[in-house]
Amino acid sequence: MKTAPFCYFIIFLVASSNEKFYLEGTILMEQDVSKGHDGQQTTEPKEGANGIKRSLKTRHVSMIALGGSIGTGLFVASGSAISTAGPGGALLAYAGIGLMVYFLMTSLGEMATYLPVTGSFATYARRFVDPAMGFAMGWNYWFNWAITLTVDISTVGLVFKFWFPHVPSWTFSLVALVLIFIINALSVNSFGEAEYWMALIKVVTVIVFLVIGFLTIFGIMDGHAAYLDNFVYKKAPFVGGIPSILSVFVVAGFSFQGTELIGITAGESENPGESIPKAVKQVFLRIILFYILSIFVIAALIPYTSPNLLGSDAADVTISPFTLVFRRAGLAAAAGVMNAVILTSVLSAANSGMYASTRMLFSLGVSGNAPKIFKRVNTRGIPMPALIGTAAVGLITFSTSIFGDHIYNFLVSASGLSGFIAWVGIALSHYRFRRAFKAQGHDLSELQYHAKWFPLGPILALVLCILVIIGQDLHSFADFDWQAILFSYMSVPLFLVLYIYYKVKHKTKLIPLEEVDLTPHDMNAEKKAKKA
Repeated sequence: MKTAPFCYFIIFLVASSNEKFYLEGTILMEQDVSKGHDGQQTTEPKEGANGIKRSLKTRHVSMIALGGSIGTGLFVASGSAISTAGPGGALLAYAGIGLMVYFLMTSLGEMATYLPVTGSFATYARRFVDPAMGFAMGWNYWFNWAITLTVDISTVGLVFKFWFPHVPSWTFSLVALVLIFIINALSVNSFGEAEYWMALIKVVTVIVFLVIGFLTIFGIMDGHAAYLDNFVYKKAPFVGGIPSILSVFVVAGFSFQGTELIGITAGESENPGESIPKAVKQVFLRIILFYILSIFVIAALIPYTSPNLLGSDAADVTISPFTLVFRRAGLAAAAGVMNAVILTSVLSAANSGMYASTRMLFSLGVSGNAPKIFKRVNTRGIPMPALIGTAAVGLITFSTSIFGDHIYNFLVSASGLSGFIAWVGIALSHYRFRRAFKAQGHDLSELQYHAKWFPLGPILALVLCILVIIGQDLHSFADFDWQAILFSYMSVPLFLVLYIYYKVKHKTKLIPLEEVDLTPHDMNAEKKAKKA
């Protein structure tokens, strides 16, 4: 890949600068070392050992969880979901995906409190399933967020066009990339604070929207009560039958992407035993309050036949269902306000993407699955080479969108289903973790947090994830459009290539339950290492 030499050159310059870096193996870089089932030496990052700072407070993690999936998927694309499947179909699809996400987060919460490391589900897949799966999961997730970062900064430029139509959008995108880089380069606390306040803006917006929406439904705001008339309008509540509901399943799934970020934050959480369970418990509230009630309000006030519901990206802010509801309530400045909120959402997504991909690349470096330079950490606890490498890939990918859409669209398509693949890995890892836990004679009372509804939860989540992946583009199969199929499902063969490559090279096998490494993460030892 042509981008690699350029990235390594930038990283070499940074590593050669005057800023002090600590490497694994030095007095400050002690680590857990063991032989994996592939015969390779594996390491797990420890806060006091490798310089990663546990600076994320419980309020940071909770707000990251609350605001993590609130973005253009809710503020804009929710309208197209109602238009496609009707109010009842949209509610059913979002409720189904919401239930799946809740089970996924309880699974992730159980593993993250037991083993709160930066590598999160890539580490869990390597330890509980197969080292090859951990390798593929890690690189798949890094690639997903590195490309998503590019999409988000491109979207920033589109959002700014609402206010500055004559200024080239790429200038705003570059400013956004620099801003996000600085936030992540300062400290993990600066990332947490930025996410906290941006997520708070989104949460307050949704709450205000719900209050105004319900007042409008009962005619208090505009004098005309809508009640549930639009739920029985024409073909409502269900439009297009099961195929339409399945297509909205995919839209809903993309809307919830990013909820797994709380697993990544476990490695830098001040008190993961407290913050992770609290954040997971709030997932259910978030799904009900933010998505289900918001879609209910939109569907009650705007008929599914309205052409204004067809907008699906940030450029459609003037016809965002949130904007339409605010306008109906008599708020004339709704479009400008919602554009500012959507800008905040996109910046938040880019900030999270930079953080998640950086930490995953760092974890790959620590475990020996990426070049050793990526496991370097500076005195502020930031894995700078991993951050610079990720930002460089994001910048190069963004530059391809300026000079032509072909390569850019190819890369975006290649990362399209990567988030769902990560969810499959979480469900499978938790199923194996809990079975190994029991097979080795452990009791559930040993767990700080344990997921309810096992094994139903992870099995249901696994099945629904696979259905969403398959249902990504069924129309192309019906039309035998192989080019569209290739673009829609490209993430799957790329993941399989990574998995098979590692499996063949290291001759790995599914780890027997009795041999699964269930060594818990010792927070006390970590604190001692920090003081040493």
